Amino acid sequence: MTHDDALQQLSHIARERAFGRHVGSDRLIQVGLDALIAGVESPSLPVLAGLLRSEEPEAPALFDQVLEELGLTFRPPADPRATKWAMAYWIAGQIVDGSLDPAAGAYLVWADVAYDLGYPEDLQPLVSCALKLDDWDENRGVPVEALKEEAIEAAEQLLSKQPPGERKD
Repeated sequence: MTHDDALQQLSHIARERAFGRHVGSDRLIQVGLDALIAGVESPSLPVLAGLLRSEEPEAPALFDQVLEELGLTFRPPADPRATKWAMAYWIAGQIVDGSLDPAAGAYLVWADVAYDLGYPEDLQPLVSCALKLDDWDENRGVPVEALKEEAIEAAEQLLSKQPPGERKD
């Protein structure tokens, strides 16, 4: 893992947590250890990376401190709808850049975002992909890879419509 990969992983975990996803203390410690080994420097990083199992409850606060020291803190928008839109764009970006499986990403948009936003039209292509992928079996006649490619295209389409600033509709 490179220094930049480690910073990207820290930033990714910061967004996951900010969007309300559970990230276990063991994972926070491992990300800290990975970053330390990759040469990332922060006063609190060695402390985070060296936590023992009995010290795991300290990991979230230490992780936040590391993010602060590295300037990687992420705060979602204050408006709940804007937060859901930000999450949708973040997931779509991961689908497009290949860091998130298209089926898993489409499912996250469907399950964690679209419902809360009232199934807006801009999310329908990804929701449709999620439904197709969720219902897929090898007897359907459509390869799963074709459906995943459709999800990538839907994510690209969503990103192309991303307005500047916070979206609250």
